[in-house]
Formats: sequence, structure tokens, C-alpha cells
Amino acid sequence: MTNRWTTIAGGLLWLLAGRGWAQDAAPLQLNLHDAVNLALKQNPRVILANLEVAQSAEDVRVARSGLLPRIDGTVAESVNRENVQALFGGPIPGFPGHIGPFEVFQIGAGFQAPVFDLTLWRRYRASQASAGSARADETTVREESVLLVVSQYLGSQRAAADVAAAQSRVKLAQALYDQAADLQKNGVGTGIDTLRANVELQNEKQRLIVAQTSLETSLFALARLLSIDPKRKIELADQGNFFQTPGTDADQTLEHAYASRPELQRVASDRRRLELSRQAASEERLPKVSANGSWAQLGLEPDSVIPQYQFFFALNVPIFTGGRIQAERAKADLALRQLSQQEQDLRNRIALEVKTAVAQMAAARNEVDVANQGIELARQEVDQARDRFQAGVANNIEVISAQDALARANDNQIAALYRFNQARADVAHAAGQMEALYAK
Repeated sequence: MTNRWTTIAGGLLWLLAGRGWAQDAAPLQLNLHDAVNLALKQNPRVILANLEVAQSAEDVRVARSGLLPRIDGTVAESVNRENVQALFGGPIPGFPGHIGPFEVFQIGAGFQAPVFDLTLWRRYRASQASAGSARADETTVREESVLLVVSQYLGSQRAAADVAAAQSRVKLAQALYDQAADLQKNGVGTGIDTLRANVELQNEKQRLIVAQTSLETSLFALARLLSIDPKRKIELADQGNFFQTPGTDADQTLEHAYASRPELQRVASDRRRLELSRQAASEERLPKVSANGSWAQLGLEPDSVIPQYQFFFALNVPIFTGGRIQAERAKADLALRQLSQQEQDLRNRIALEVKTAVAQMAAARNEVDVANQGIELARQEVDQARDRFQAGVANNIEVISAQDALARANDNQIAALYRFNQARADVAHAAGQMEALYAK
């Protein structure tokens, strides 16, 4: 009985382990939309950008706390012994040389509150502008991450299309080889025709191996971008979309790109922050008014405490700061001038990206139309060459030439489709609408 139960338990464990392994080994079906959203959730760069935004929000809270009153509670008990001569600069007739030891008990609260301090307000507003810069940086990282994932996914779709085309050419080469072998067997064809067809078949098989390897490596790179377990296999769920040429919903105008690009939004936030910093530096010359106070129960022991309090207003007027205020203003002015130059360069770069992407997408669409026509013509050439070879009018050199032409037509079509899809993504990126187009 013991051996039987051991065998049964071992079998169950083996089945459970096998089932778990099968589940782990199940391929992950991904379309482009799923891949983009997965990257936005678990890509390390996006996660770090989110943490930067959260940190900037806490910086805003820290700056805001300077505008609010500060209240501190105190509970203290001390033992004191004082030297009378040290306290009063000499002995006092009739008094001992020291006082104590005695205990002092204190419990109470104190507060500090700014009444008029424009520099604190400007620093708070500057921290809000810095938070806007962090959000713009996060958007930039998200847009770049989407672009990387889309480009890699399109590369994987291209590799998958190459594999499908290579498989189709292998089937065609196999059929042509069988045709040549049958004609030779029937005494119609020659051995050189069969040999020539066999060479072409082996060449197509080799191209298929290269295409399959390229697809595997492209999927490995996609898994790396998506932070997927390397043991998990990925399969493309929307391969058919690669052969479509849809229009783009992205606004292709420069005005929209200037308004949407997060890099320019970052520049605007930095400009606002520097302007507030310059104002804060200028307002350092203004007086500052604060309210302070404390209230406590003080006594030699808890049973004998009496209230003690102090409340006062303070006026602080800067008279001489050693040139610090002028230096801070000059520093902010220089930073603003530098930022203006960066903004102009950025606008020129965005304009170039938008115009280039739009031109490339229009050219790629025309290339796809020409490539589709080339595929159709190449297939007709293969069919006619096969018929001529079957009828004995020509040898299979024409067939092999037609096969090569079809292979080039396939490559041209796939390359044109890839360029179109990539140009479409480049247009969305140039317009600042990558996430809007591919993730929603």
C-alpha cells in the first residue's frame, strides 16, 4: 500500500508540475495595442519617470508648508544649578555662591507664522512649475517608449512577413522541382532543369532559415523592451494589419505639434520657474513680517505650574546682502536667455521632423502601391513561365528567373509596408501623439 500511494502521489506531482510548466510555456499573444500598454505599465524608464513626478509633487508640498504656520509642542523637565557670581559678574552680598539644584517643569506650545513674505510665495509657485516640468519629462519618456515599442513591433511584423513570404517561395520552389522531376521522368525534361530547380529550392530553404532566425531575435528584443520573462514566448496576434495602409488621425500641422510636444511643454514650465525665481530674487529686498509666540505652563513641579506666554511680531528688513540678490537676478536672466535659444532650436527640430515624416509617409504609401502591382506582375510571370516549361517551349531558366523576380517583388512589398508603418509612427511622434494613436 505504501508503494502504491507513493506512486500515485508521485504521478500527481508530475502531472501538476507538467501542467504548471505548460502554463508557463504558453505563448503570449500580443497585438500592437497590448504591447504598447504593457510597456507603459512595466517599462523601467516609464516607472522611473512616474517616480520623478511623485517626488516633484512632494516638493510642492514642502514648499507650500513654508507658507503655513508652524506649531511645536514642548514637554520638558530639567534640573538646574547656577553660579551666582558667573551670572551677575561678581558676588552679591547676602546671597550664596550658587542657586539650586532645583527642578523646572514646562509644558506648552510655540508657533511661527509668516505674515508677509513674497519670496515664500514665489518659491511655492516655482515648485509648481518644476512639477509641470517633471510631468512633461514623464510624457516625453512615455512617447519615446511607445515609439521604441512600435518600431520594434513593426520590425517583428516585418520579420514575420519575411518568414511567410519565404515559406510561400519554398512551396513554390518545391512544386517547380517536382514539375521538373516529373518531366525528366517522362523523358520530356532534362537533368539540368531538375538540378537547376533543386538548387533554387535549397536557396529558398536557406532564406527561410535566415528569416526565421531574424524573427526570433526580433521577438527577443521586443520581450526585452516590454520587460517580459525571457522564458515566455511571444506571438504576434495582428500580423494581417502589417499589410494594411490606414491613414493617420494625427494632426500634421506645425501648430499642433508645437502645442503637443512635451519637450516644448517642459520649456514652458522651465521658463515659468525661472521667471518666478527671478521675481523671488528681486523681492528679497522687501521687508518680511512674521508672527511668533509661545504659551506654556511653567513651575518647579507639576503641581505648582502657572501660565507663561510670549507673543510678538517681527519685521526683518534686508539692508546689505553682499551682492547676493543682484547675482541671483543675473543668474536667472542668463538662464532665461539660454532657455530661449534652446526653445528656438527645439522648434526648428520639431518642424524638420514633422515635414520629413509627412513626406516619407506619402512616399511610402506610393511605394506600397507600386510594390503591390509588382507582386501581381511577378506572379503572372511565374505562371506563364511554368506553362511554357510544361509545354516544352522553354527550359526552366525562365522559371528560375521568374522565381527570383517574385522574391524581389516580395522583398520590395514588405520593405515598402514597413517604411509606411514606420513613417506613420514617425508622424505621430513628431506631432506628439504616439500614446494617443497607439495606446488608446
